[in-house]
Amino acid sequence: MLEKREADVIIIGGGIMGCATAYRLAKRGVDVLVLEKKEIGNGGSCRNAGGVRQSARDPKELPLAMYAVQNIWPQLSEELGVDVEYHQGGNLRLGLTDKDIKVLENHTAKSTKLGLEVEMISGDEARKLCPYMSEEVVAASWCPSDGHANPLKATLGFYRKALQLGVTFVTGVKVMALEKVKGRIRKVITDDGVYEADQILLCAGYESRRIANTVGIDAPVERQFNEVLVTEAQPKMFDIMLGVAGGEFYGHQSEHGSFVLGGNSGLQAFTSNNDNFVTNSLTAPCISRGIIKYFPILENVKVVRTWSGWYDQCIDVLPVIDNIKEVPGLTVAFGFSGHGFGISPAVSIAVSELMLDGKSTTIDISQLTYDRFHAKG
Repeated sequence: MLEKREADVIIIGGGIMGCATAYRLAKRGVDVLVLEKKEIGNGGSCRNAGGVRQSARDPKELPLAMYAVQNIWPQLSEELGVDVEYHQGGNLRLGLTDKDIKVLENHTAKSTKLGLEVEMISGDEARKLCPYMSEEVVAASWCPSDGHANPLKATLGFYRKALQLGVTFVTGVKVMALEKVKGRIRKVITDDGVYEADQILLCAGYESRRIANTVGIDAPVERQFNEVLVTEAQPKMFDIMLGVAGGEFYGHQSEHGSFVLGGNSGLQAFTSNNDNFVTNSLTAPCISRGIIKYFPILENVKVVRTWSGWYDQCIDVLPVIDNIKEVPGLTVAFGFSGHGFGISPAVSIAVSELMLDGKSTTIDISQLTYDRFHAKG
C-alpha cells in the first residue's frame, strides 16, 4: 500500500485543535491528513491543568468559551464515546489584595456585559463554597458554569473519532516549509518528503510562527514555558476549578483525588532553556509556596510528579484564527496563550466553517483575525 501524500486538507499539528478540526471536517465528508512532529497530543494539549473556563477571558474570545460550555462540553463524552471527565463545578478566582480585587472586578464587568453569569463575592462567601481556603483570601470572582476536564482523554477522544471517520494521521514528521503553486498554498515540505493539499490548516502551537514565516506570514507569537505538578491522592475536598488574580497558581482536584496544579514561578527565564519538556527543581517549590498561601491544608501533601511544556503566547494574549488572504488556501489557528484547551471544541467548529464556508457563522471570531497586527493606514 502506497503511503498517502495528498488530501483535500492537510492539518499541521496533532494537538486537540488539529484532532478536533479533523473530526469536524471529516464529518462533512472532507478527506483530511494530519501531520504531527511527535506524538498525538504531545504538546500543550495534554500539558495543561484542564480548565474549561469562561471567566476572566478577554471579551474577544469569550464567545468561543461560552459556546463551548453551553453547547459542546456537556455532551462531549457521549459524542466522542470517551469519558472526558468534564465536571461543571464552577470557578473561583481568588484575590488577596486591593490590586487583585480591581483585576477581578474588571474581568467580571466585561464578562457580564456579554451575558456571562459571573459575580464578585467576599472572602467569607468564597470560603462557604470552598471551606479549605485561607483567611487571607479577601474576595473572589465566582462563575458557577465554569469547570474542568481531562486534557489527555479529550484530545485522544477527538483523535479516535477522526480515525473512525477516515482521517489519516502521520506522526514523527517535522514540517520544514510551506510552498505555493500558482499563488495558492499547495505543498508541505517535511523531513519525510512533500505532502500536497488544496487547503492547509496550520495549528502547530509555537512552531506555527516559524512555519508561517516560510510563506511570508508572521504573527507576534513566542513560546512560553509552563510547569504543572500533581499531588498524591487526597479525600475529596472540592470540585471547583481554581485560579488567582495574580496567576500564581491554578488547578483542580481530579476524580482520582490528586490535585493537578500549575503556576508561575517567576523563574521561567532561568528554568526553561530546554526543548525536551524537562521540569526544573526550582519550580515545584515556588508553585507550592504560592498554593500553600491560599490552601494551607495542602502543606504536607506530597508532590508525586511534575510535567512541563511550551505554549504559544501571542503579544495580545489572544489567538489568531483566520483564513490568510495573502496566501489563499491557508488557514491558521494558533497563539492560544495557555488557555486554548477549554475553547478547543468551539474553535474546531469555527475553523471548519472558515475552511469550508469562507467564514465562521456559528461563533463570532471576527476580532481574532491575522490582520489585527497590521498597521492601520
